[in-house]
Parts: sequence; structure tokens; C-alpha cells
Amino acid sequence: MIGLGASGVAAGRLLRSAGLRVYASDAGGGPALESAAELLAKVGAAVELGGHDLTRIAAAGGVVVSPGVPPDAPPVRAAREAGVAIRAEADLGLEALAGVPWIGVTGTNGKTTITALAAHLLVAAGHRAIAAGNIGTPVSAVALEPEPPAWLAVELSSFQLHDTRHLCPAVGILSNLSPDHLDRYPTLEAYYADKARLFLGADADSTWVINADDPAVVAMVAEVPGRQVRVSLGGRAEAWLDREAGRLMLGEVALLDRRELLLLGDHNVANALMAAAAVHATGAPVDRLAAGLRTFRALDHRLEPVAEIGGVLWINDSKATNIASTAVAVAAMERPFVLLLGGRHKGEPYTRLIPALQGRCRGVVAYGEAEPLIVADLAGTIPVREAGHDWATAIAAARELARPGDAVLLSPACSSFDMFANYGERGARFRAAAMAG
Repeated sequence: MIGLGASGVAAGRLLRSAGLRVYASDAGGGPALESAAELLAKVGAAVELGGHDLTRIAAAGGVVVSPGVPPDAPPVRAAREAGVAIRAEADLGLEALAGVPWIGVTGTNGKTTITALAAHLLVAAGHRAIAAGNIGTPVSAVALEPEPPAWLAVELSSFQLHDTRHLCPAVGILSNLSPDHLDRYPTLEAYYADKARLFLGADADSTWVINADDPAVVAMVAEVPGRQVRVSLGGRAEAWLDREAGRLMLGEVALLDRRELLLLGDHNVANALMAAAAVHATGAPVDRLAAGLRTFRALDHRLEPVAEIGGVLWINDSKATNIASTAVAVAAMERPFVLLLGGRHKGEPYTRLIPALQGRCRGVVAYGEAEPLIVADLAGTIPVREAGHDWATAIAAARELARPGDAVLLSPACSSFDMFANYGERGARFRAAAMAG
């Protein structure tokens, strides 16, 4: 077992529960990993922190890799060169849950919201269902439960898909495709190739819910066996938005009015339609789906309205860790706004945001490691305030720029790891600052 994050610990425990010998290692250290190592040691695993025994890994019967471990990391490379079978944690968990039907969700953006929506709608349809995978609970952890759920909704990132072997979801969803993780992948094609692994087990009986408005998605699934359920905001499809009537539609059947869906932005309409179409394909009735959509609320850190203070709406979109996500958030703004942009750069130019920002954005507050790049890319087109690595300065600048009737939008287009432990901590700090007034 390589990597002792939550997925690695769950996979190690699952392997031990099957009576297999486990060697687990992680190059890191610190209290969190020490606790993880202790958990695995208690169930009889051999654990090593601060490095890897490459000889031992090369002699293993198989290697399970946590999604956070890059494919070119020395222990993964050692296993590959020795011809050891390598598999992803999610793959292991799904094999252990054989017999439990699942909805698989991948794409560049929207995965977590769609997965949460799908699980919510499965429950609304009367199933005992949970969300797992990249959304938070490792699939292997679900497999360790005494009683498995009746259904799963599984979010699969490209990292989780990389070492999968043969996936067979009851319904698969591909939300969209755009450049991301170019700090890890050598090419865009390599990133897309991992996304396409969702279709490894496709056959004539497969059902795929796809974003018909995204040419890259349409191209990827063109030759994939199975039935395609198209979702569109631009015209009639199996699931679509009737803009004239203001309704979400499944074919010719009205699902619910747009105003009844309490989520910001067209992208969330698409997310809702994808989840509804997928769960409808499992046999769920439209009235149950509509009731479920009416009760769904925005997830933390995903275009989450936090508070309205002095006429300014503060919106936490900390999960937006790439340019495409931030572009979607900006498009969802229905009032003038101030944008907090920054963190650890992920390889894309910020110039792509300029057309959407001009005429609508009061100003950008740039912070963190990416600040110099943001300033250079937006210079002369959008007013930019520089906040350095000081979060309090960034918040104060945003508060100063915003006027009553505006929004302050945290949608960073960067990872959080320069100043925060993760995007959740970043969003929580933003939320606290907003509530403090």
C-alpha cells in the first residue's frame, strides 16, 4: 500500500480484513500520518513513514496506490519496472462491493456536486444510498461497513481512475472536460486518457449520461458502447433546460421550475439534470426526483452563499481550483462582484478570465504564490489589488472594493497548498471572515 491518506488507510484495512499481508508506506511524516500508521499497525500491517522499501515493493504480489501519489513516484515506478500489478484504491473497494450497483461520476468540474445530488436523489427515490470516492469517504471504507448500502454514487477523479482496471457502473456520468492538473500530467491528452478509463468496461448494456454541450465530451464518448443520455442547456435532449418556460425537463416531461432549484448558476442546472437523468435511468419516478431536487442545498465551498453583510453577498467557492471552475463561478454571478484569486499556480494563464471579468468585476484581489502571475496576466484589463501571502490583507481589500449590492466571490483558480492545508480550510477561513463582518 503506497500512501497513507484516508484512501490508503481504508485500502490497507480492507486488505487486512481479507487476511492478506500488508506493507504500507508513505514518504511523509507528522501527526496525521503517525495516527494513520498506528491504525494500520493495530490491524497487523507493517508500516513505514518517511520513505519506502523499494525492494519490498518490487517483490510484492500487488500494489494499491492512493490517488494522491503521482504515477512517477519512486515506489510506483519500482513496482511498474518489476512487473507488479498496480491498482487504484477505488478499484479495490468497488471489487469488494461487487453486487452493489453504483453511479460513477467523472469530469473536470462539477463531480462532487453531481455525486452528492445523485446520492440525494437515490435516497429520495427510496434507496439506501451513500456518496463515496473523491467526495470524501473512500470506497474501501464503505466496503468495510458491516452492511453495504443498496446503491453508491462514486466520484472518480482522474487520479483515482489512473490505475483502475475494469469499471462497470450501472450508470456513468461525464460532466465536462477542460485543462486541469497540468502540474501533474505531461499533456492534456494524458489527463483526458485517465478520464476515459471510466469507460473501460463499457458494453451494449451500459448507460452513459453526457454533457452534449461539451465537444470534448461528445468526442470522447463517440465510439463508446452503450446508451447515451444527453444533457443540454442549449436545446432539446434527453435532459434539458427549457429556458422559455424556465423548467428543467426530462424529455418531454417537466421535472421542476428553475426557481425551485436552490443552486446558483447554469452549471448547477446542468449538474442537477445530469444527476436526475442518471437516477431516472435506474428506474426512479420523476416526482421523487423533483422532490429530491427541491430539498438539495449547495455544498460547502462550492458557490456556497455564506452571508449578506451590509448589502454585500459573500460567496465561498474555494473548491474552484482551476481556471475552468472559476470561469463557471464568474458566469453564475448576477450582480457586480469582487474576485479573490490566488494560491498555488496550476499551469494555466489567467488571461482566459478577462472577457468574463470585464464590465462585471469591481476588481481582483490577488494573493499567494500565484499573485505575480495573476498581476502580469490581468495588467491593464482588470483592477488588481495585491495582498501577498496575508489572508487578512486579502479579505480587507475585498471588503474595501465591494459596494452594497455586490458580491465578494472566493473562486481562486488555484490549489490552496501555499497558505492552507486544503481548500476546506481556505473556505472555512473565508466564511469566518465574512461572518465577522
